[in-house]
Amino acid sequence: MARTVEFHTGVTDLPQFACRLLRKAYLRGTTVLCLAPRTRLELLDRALWTFAEREFVPHIRLETAPGRLRARTPVWLAESVPAEGPSRDVVLNLGVPLALDTVGAARLIELVAEAAEEVAAGRERWRQYKAAGCEVIHHSPSASREG
Repeated sequence: MARTVEFHTGVTDLPQFACRLLRKAYLRGTTVLCLAPRTRLELLDRALWTFAEREFVPHIRLETAPGRLRARTPVWLAESVPAEGPSRDVVLNLGVPLALDTVGAARLIELVAEAAEEVAAGRERWRQYKAAGCEVIHHSPSASREG
């Protein structure tokens, strides 16, 4: 279970910000499970192909990828935590309600957009993590925009 949760709030462009975080993780050899609602996941999948010329981040859509690709692909994109657990170093959440005990990774990063409903959902997740005894770290909106 994640004991440290990092929140990046006020993110103006979630797919682009997530692409930068995923590229950074990939270059460091970190494996990531990226969770997002279906439409946001589709945007992120496309963005990972085009956001930076000559800097492809290997990734798969977990729901449709053959099992043999999972082990060798550093970034998994999914709508929910897989039944067998995340088996990743980091979980990056772009707005999926989570049960903290399903996260499994030592590190959880939450990205929260500027829209009022996103802020409200992010605050609720923050309260749940604090109640579970997690250390919650906040990255200010200006830091989130810089990536």
